[in-house]
Amino acid sequence: MSDCCPKTSAKTKRVCPECGSTCIKVGMATLYHQVRFPENQHIAVGDYYFCSSTQCPVAYFSVAGETVPKQRLRTYQEMQNGKLCYCFDIDAEQYLSALRANRGAQIKDFVVRRTQLGDCACDIRNPSGQCCLARFKRLENA
Repeated sequence: MSDCCPKTSAKTKRVCPECGSTCIKVGMATLYHQVRFPENQHIAVGDYYFCSSTQCPVAYFSVAGETVPKQRLRTYQEMQNGKLCYCFDIDAEQYLSALRANRGAQIKDFVVRRTQLGDCACDIRNPSGQCCLARFKRLENA
């Protein structure tokens, strides 16, 4: 796909101390862009992980025991509303509706093209720091 879709190794995963979900490591740039001001000014540098569980109140946690609640994120409301693609402002319901109307391929092709051209900013716009393309596929298979 593109360089914005890195493979996640076991070394970059940890268990969320709040809910027990397996979580992926995120870069510091993701935190600085996702955490609202002024909290983003006080983030301790370290290894942080994103908890994608919709039931968990924790967004990020560090191996040093720091936590950031989801409510402190700039994208909190988008997460609550089922955002699928943060770079191009597509939510899951929009994509599912397009799939039902046989127009899903157009949306996904647009995102794939833009991603291949380097027009995405998943590392800072997506709270997980990850590319959304795998989430498109999961919705198609659901």
